[in-house]
Amino acid sequence: MEEYIKRRYDAPAGLFQAEAAGLAWLRVSGGVPAVEVLAVDDHSITLEWLRTVPATTQAAEDFGRRLAFTHDAGAEAFGSPPAGYTGPSFIADLPMTTDPQPTWGVFFASQRIWTHALASRRDLGSDGLKVMEKLADRLAEGIFDDEAPPARLHGDLWSGNVLFTAAGATLIDPSAHGGHRISDLAMLSLFGAPHLERIFSAYEETSSHLPDGWRHLIALHQVYPLLVHTVLFGGGYAHQAVTAACQYL
Repeated sequence: MEEYIKRRYDAPAGLFQAEAAGLAWLRVSGGVPAVEVLAVDDHSITLEWLRTVPATTQAAEDFGRRLAFTHDAGAEAFGSPPAGYTGPSFIADLPMTTDPQPTWGVFFASQRIWTHALASRRDLGSDGLKVMEKLADRLAEGIFDDEAPPARLHGDLWSGNVLFTAAGATLIDPSAHGGHRISDLAMLSLFGAPHLERIFSAYEETSSHLPDGWRHLIALHQVYPLLVHTVLFGGGYAHQAVTAACQYL
């Protein structure tokens, strides 16, 4: 089997172990395949080499259906880490809190929106920070909660972390945790994915847990990755995050 080695001697402690745990947790029957981990240590992770091909509409539809199965494999709670994993979690190189909560709104407000709003307060400015505070309050009140159980999320599902091979889609580089299904779908939408509408349609046909009008909530779930990008890169991401958040105040 051909190998691909990611090696970083400056990697935060536990980064590659978290990746390996997430990939193992995401690998469920009927779900989207996750790349096989061949070895992992403090400074590297060795993965199966994937030969990519352009995504077809059929592969995109299959991915959408399988993603619904992955999500429906579930999680212990909103904010929970992969089952059995007790180490640190990450989104990119940033620490990612995984503290289980009883509702999605409380989890998303405290561990995703407000944490990263504080970390990016210089770019957000005082007015932007107030917007994030109002949004966090509304989330914690449960205004956007629904009856869906916690989903088994990839957590960083932009198109670069979905590789298409001759056999179909494969997941790489997760920030796996328990959360809301729309969060993964919103990440796919944020930076674009091939045949996105086919993915969404196939997902909708398969899942019984999407709330009515879920597409109107996509920008709400995009506030978090936009804040992450603000912390990492600054610039225009702060404006995008505030613009998205203002839709839900």
